[in-house]
Order: sequence, then structure tokens, then C-alpha cells
Amino acid sequence: MEFIEIMNKRIELKMNTIEIRQASKKDVKFIALLGRITFSETFAHYFSYEQDLLDYLEATFSLDKMENSIDKPNNKYWIATVNNLPVGYAKLKLNSASEFTLANQVCQLQKIYVLKDFLSMKIGSELQHHLLKKAKHLGFKEIWLSVLQENTRAISFYNKSGFEKIGEHDFQIGRENFRFFVMKKDLQITEE
Repeated sequence: MEFIEIMNKRIELKMNTIEIRQASKKDVKFIALLGRITFSETFAHYFSYEQDLLDYLEATFSLDKMENSIDKPNNKYWIATVNNLPVGYAKLKLNSASEFTLANQVCQLQKIYVLKDFLSMKIGSELQHHLLKKAKHLGFKEIWLSVLQENTRAISFYNKSGFEKIGEHDFQIGRENFRFFVMKKDLQITEE
């Protein structure tokens, strides 16, 4: 019986090969599509007007915009795949000051987006690990992010990762006004 359980575990591992790597320009079409899908999965129900959502998706995740974004030296992207299928991505913006922190050498965790069906695989944690490792390696002192106040799952995720709330701000999309928490993490603290 033990042999069968071991073999089943090996098959499961082979069936779910997770890879996280720094994204390149050839990944732009996947990142744009993942951005549209994951944003819609997470936030579409907050929009009273479908056209506002569609306009935002086009403005934010168009191929042209994503190509320009990935070419900027201050933007770093990672893409996550499961069995070679793109399922999520993360974006780090270097040298991104915030009115909520006085620290020098600050960067911003702009996005960790994972398809809903793959959230249980902890891909978001892996993407964050790579992003934070890169930020530390580059000598940044703090990292900050904005998270929708109603997104309790994400807030809990960031709290567990050592982020703390430092402020609030509004963001307008079409006719909708959204409230965000600003959270930060000290990158100089050594994690055990």
C-alpha cells in the first residue's frame, strides 16, 4: 500500500509541474490575457456598468500597453506556468516612491494575479517569493502595494507575508470609486 501511495504522489507531482520564471517580451500576450481574466474574476462584480470594466481592461491590458510596460527598465515581471500553461504573473516596479513612506530605495509590488482555478496551488506565494527576493537583491529597503479594501483574501495573504497597513487612497475607474489600503513591508528584516 505504501508503494502505491508513493507512486501516486510522484504522478501528482509530474502532473502539476509548476515553473516560475522572469517574463520576457515573448510572454506579453499571456500576461495581457491573464491580466484581463484574473482582474475580471476578482473585481468584475464591483462594477455597476459593464462598459466601465471593458474600457478598463482594454486600457490596462492591451498588447501595446503591456509591450511598453515590459520594456521599461523599472518594471520586472514573472510568469507562472503549470504544465507549461500560463496561470499567473507578478509585477514589481522599481524606484516607485509612495506618499505613505519616507524611505529611500522603495519599490512597489504592483500585481500578483493568479487564475482562480490555480489559487489553491500557492502560486501567488511563489510569485511573491521571487519578487521579494529580486527586490532585496537589488538593495531596496521597503516594498509597498495597494489592495482593494474588500479583497480580504489578498489582505490576509499580505498580512501573513509581513506587510502592514500604512494608509488608504481612492482610485476611480469609470463611474466606480474604489477604496484601497496601502501596505508596506521592510525588506531589511531577515525572515526565518
